[in-house]
Amino acid sequence: MGEHGGWQRTAAGAGLLSADGSIAATIFAEMSALATRTGAINLGQGFPDEDGPVEVLEAAREAISDGANQYPPGRGIPDLRLAVAEHQKRFYDLAVDPDTEVLVTAGATEGLAAAILALVDGGDEVLTFEPFYDAYGGLIALAGAEHRTVQLRWPDFQPDHDELRRAVTDNTRIILVNNPHNPTGAVFDRATLELVVELAHRNDAIIVTDEVYEHLVFDSTHIPVASLPGAWERTLTLSSGGKTFSTTGWKVGWATGPAALVTAVTTVKQFLTYVNGAPFQPAMATGLRLPDRFFRNAAAEMQAKRDILAEGLRAAGFPLSLPQAGYFIVADASALGIEDAADFCRRLPSLAGVVGIPITAFVHADRRPDYRSLVRFAFCKKRAVLQEAATRLAVLGR
Repeated sequence: MGEHGGWQRTAAGAGLLSADGSIAATIFAEMSALATRTGAINLGQGFPDEDGPVEVLEAAREAISDGANQYPPGRGIPDLRLAVAEHQKRFYDLAVDPDTEVLVTAGATEGLAAAILALVDGGDEVLTFEPFYDAYGGLIALAGAEHRTVQLRWPDFQPDHDELRRAVTDNTRIILVNNPHNPTGAVFDRATLELVVELAHRNDAIIVTDEVYEHLVFDSTHIPVASLPGAWERTLTLSSGGKTFSTTGWKVGWATGPAALVTAVTTVKQFLTYVNGAPFQPAMATGLRLPDRFFRNAAAEMQAKRDILAEGLRAAGFPLSLPQAGYFIVADASALGIEDAADFCRRLPSLAGVVGIPITAFVHADRRPDYRSLVRFAFCKKRAVLQEAATRLAVLGR
C-alpha cells in the first residue's frame, strides 16, 4: 500500500496512525472489548439498551411486510422528506421544500462525510470545536482539508468568543457546529450561534451543523443555527432519528438547507451509500410525526437518567460538568488522584466494574494535556443499569 493514501490521512486525522505507520484500534472498540472481557458495565459507547417507541418499530415491520425492501429514491422516500420538512416547521418555524431542500442520508455521519467531501478542496480549512466527535477529524483529513479548532474548556465547555473570531479566516470553508455538543453535553447559547453566523458572512464560509441531540435538551430549548437571521442561505443542517428514537443501528439521517447546498451534497452522497434503509425510512417518518408529549418525555427521561449517574459519580468523589443535553456526562478524575484518564479508563473495569472513555480521545495530540484527567460516561442506559453502575463507582470514594 502507498505511503500517502487517503486511508492514512483519515487515520492520522482521527488520531489513530502510529509513528510506525500502524493503525491503532479506536478507544471505543478497545473499551467495549474490555467491557465484554471483564463483565463491566459499558458506559463508554453512546447507544441505548432499550428499544424506541413501539409505533416506530411497528412501522418498520409493516414496511418490510409490505415490500419496502428495494432501493428507495436517491434523495429518500417522499413521505420521509415531507416529514422532515414538517418537523422543521413544527419545531423551529423553518419553511423547507421537501423536494429540493431535504436529503435522506445513512445517518448524520454519512451526511457529514458527503458535505465535507462536496464542499471543501485540498488546503481549505474546516473549523470545529474541540473536543470533537471523532469522525470529524478523520473526514476532514480524508477530504484533504486542514482541521482548525476552538477549545471548549472545563467545566462549562463554552467557546471563548475572541478565540472564535481569531480562528475564522478567509481560509475557513466550513464552520462545523455540533450543538448540542458531543462529547461534553454543552449547549451553545444564542450569542455564540449568532457570532458563528456573523463570522461565516464576513469570511464567506458555509455553516454545517450536527444537531442529532436536538430533542434531548434538558433545561433550555434547542436553537438551530439555520433559524437565526441571515443563516439559512449558507447553512446545511444535519440530524438523524437514531438518538431521538433509540434506533442508532438503523442509520437514517437527513440534511436540510438551501437547494444548491443540498444538491452539492447529493452529488457526492449518491456515490457513497447511494441509498439506505428502505423499510426504516417510513418508520422514521412515523417517528417525526409523534405527538409533542413524546419529545418532551424523551428529554425528561434522559435527564432523569443523567441525574442517576451524576449522583453516583459525585458519591464516588468526581467533580462533574453537568450536561445540558445528550447522552454523556464528563467527570474529572483528578480529584481521585488520577492524572492520566486513558490509563484510568483501562483500569476502571477492575477497580469498579464500569467502562468510560477518556476525553483525550476527542482532541488533537497537542491538546491532550489540557484534558488529561477527564472521563466521559454514557447515561443512555436503563435506570437499573445506571443505578448498578452508581453503586459500583461508589467504591472509588471509600
